[in-house]
Amino acid sequence: MTRLSDQEFKAMNRTPRQWLQRYWEFPTLKRFGVPITGLDVLEVGCGSGYGAQLLAGLKPKTYVGFDFMEEQLALARKRMPGVEFLQQDAASMKAISSASKDTVVVFGVLHHIPEWKDALREIARVLRPGGEVYLEEPDGEVLEWFDRNFKWGHPVFFRLKELEAYAQAAGFVILRKSYSFGFGFYRMKKG
Repeated sequence: MTRLSDQEFKAMNRTPRQWLQRYWEFPTLKRFGVPITGLDVLEVGCGSGYGAQLLAGLKPKTYVGFDFMEEQLALARKRMPGVEFLQQDAASMKAISSASKDTVVVFGVLHHIPEWKDALREIARVLRPGGEVYLEEPDGEVLEWFDRNFKWGHPVFFRLKELEAYAQAAGFVILRKSYSFGFGFYRMKKG
C-alpha cells in the first residue's frame, strides 16, 4: 500500500470528502443492502474514521478498521475513541484471522494499493463462507484526470472491468453493481 500524497491527505480529511461519503457513497452501499447489524465488520482503509462513524450507526457486533497511514489512524482514534483501529497493509492482513468477518467495507482505497489483487485475495480469506464485501472504487480514467489536475500521485489506474474480472477470479460473485460519475459500487459475495 502507498501513502497518500500531502495534497490528497488534506483533501481526504476535509468537509467535501466527508460530504461525499455521507450523502453519496454510504447511502449507495446502504441501498445495496450492506448487512452490518449484529455482524463482524472489517473496514479496509479506514482513513480518519469517518466511515467507521457512519458504519457505527448500523450497530455492528464488532468493527475493526485498518489503514496503512499512522496519521490517518491518529485521526480515527481521536474521532472514535475505544474503537479498534490497526496499522496494516491491505495486501497482507496478518492481524486478521481467516474466516473471521461477515462483512468487509471498502470506501475507495484499492487504487492506493499496487498489490490490489493481493488485497482482494486477503479480503476473501478473512470473510466467512457466504460473507460479503461492499466496495466503491473510482475507474482509472477518473484517477488519471485527478493526477493530471491535482498531482496526487495515485499508484494504480485499473479499470473497473479489470477489477470485476479479478474479483470473480478470486472467488467472488458480483451480486450487484452500479456505475456513477466514473465510480463503481459493488456488492460481492464470497463464493
